[in-house]
Amino acid sequence: MEFLRFKSGPKPVGPYSQAVKVGNLIFFSGILPIVPSTGELITEDVSKATEQILRNLEAMLSEIGLSLNSVVKTTIYTTKLEEFGKINETYEKFFSQNAPNYPARTTVGVSQLPKGATVEMDFVVCSEH
Repeated sequence: MEFLRFKSGPKPVGPYSQAVKVGNLIFFSGILPIVPSTGELITEDVSKATEQILRNLEAMLSEIGLSLNSVVKTTIYTTKLEEFGKINETYEKFFSQNAPNYPARTTVGVSQLPKGATVEMDFVVCSEH
């Protein structure tokens, strides 16, 4: 088991690892829509929040020589389930290069997320192709 830490992407907001690698699978903790350079949390627009999360993931994957093509499972948590269409549209843009082979995915509507976020995502990534 290997505990991964990234220079890019948002820093953890609590006592947890950004990701843990077990065999060829990497389990990413929930990623919030935080702009790493400023610490700003994007909450006003679920599309922009979704985009920031996926940009954060791309940057962290790039650090370890991987891309979004390596994502096998996503879980989306949102306090704005009524705006799922916007989340889905943004998500699809990032994973369109994989169409029709998108990652497996679950979406869950929740009442609250850490720091007042409207969207949070976690990922399972395969480090081998």
